[in-house]
Amino acid sequence: MRADRLVATLLFLQERGRVTVSEVAAELEVSERTARRDLEALAVSGIPVYSQRGRGGGWSLVGGARTDLTGLTAEEIRALFLVTGPLTATPELRTTLRKLVRALPPTLREHAQAATRAGVVDATDWSRNAVTADAAHRSVLHGAVVDGIRVRLGYAGPGKPAGERTVDPLGLVAKAGVDYLVAGTDKGLRTFRLSRVRSVELTGEPVVRPPGFDLATAWRELSGAFQEGMNAVSARARVHPGTLGLLQRLLGGRVRVGGPLPDGWTEVWVDGPAPKALAGHLAGLGAGVEVLEPPEVRQWLARLGAELVATYAADVPGAPAMAAVDGAEAADVPGGVDVRPVQQPVR
Repeated sequence: MRADRLVATLLFLQERGRVTVSEVAAELEVSERTARRDLEALAVSGIPVYSQRGRGGGWSLVGGARTDLTGLTAEEIRALFLVTGPLTATPELRTTLRKLVRALPPTLREHAQAATRAGVVDATDWSRNAVTADAAHRSVLHGAVVDGIRVRLGYAGPGKPAGERTVDPLGLVAKAGVDYLVAGTDKGLRTFRLSRVRSVELTGEPVVRPPGFDLATAWRELSGAFQEGMNAVSARARVHPGTLGLLQRLLGGRVRVGGPLPDGWTEVWVDGPAPKALAGHLAGLGAGVEVLEPPEVRQWLARLGAELVATYAADVPGAPAMAAVDGAEAADVPGGVDVRPVQQPVR
């Protein structure tokens, strides 16, 4: 668009001080005729631009005048470039940032460029697997949200094969480094984790937006329902002092610490989505955690212990196939199987 070129031409003038028509044409990738017409248009519009003929001539801003197109403070500029710097930005955003740099006063330009080099985002976890969605999918979804276009989404839910569904994209949310799409479906509002998106196809149909929809409010309601599901079961347990820190690191805010017990252990409450899932989280801590209640979690722990003993007891040299452990009762095993896990020392 010509308006974009005029702004870019003005920023180029502001950066260089004096430019020739051929330099403007090369910078903006247009013909010299177009570049000259744009420079003349700036002068006609009231911008203090003038031309000087002859050797060493060119186009300049009168008296070295500058136009501050940003209106940003130094702190605002630094914050902007820290979060959207070239090391993490898309190609389109990097182009925008380069234009913005040209609009900055020289005293702020160096700090802005330094901010772009101050951080980097690594899109893989420690196992070198990508944990963020394909940038192309994110870009298409962002455009669909802004333009209000319905999409056909290829999506693989947890433990499910990829399927296809048509949704109304309403907004994108980033939570703790994970991106989500909030979308309308035939079953109401749903969230889709972008790392599980396999394909995005624009349908050309307009989005059906719920009346009075507000993304922040919708996200609070959706995430609140998810959080309630994550904390559907609460277990009371006693934890060895050497295990408490590890338990807190593994489960974070799902652990509520009580007071010390007479034997030196600590009473805690641990939340989980279901008895089986909660038992699975706690089983890896061995005898460092003893669940006191509810019985459903104890039963699942006993079952897991029995399964582990049956699978691995023969690999422990000199150890009996079955051994008693304090706190694990045969009655805890669903079905009354009299099997107890091998005692493991607390370290």
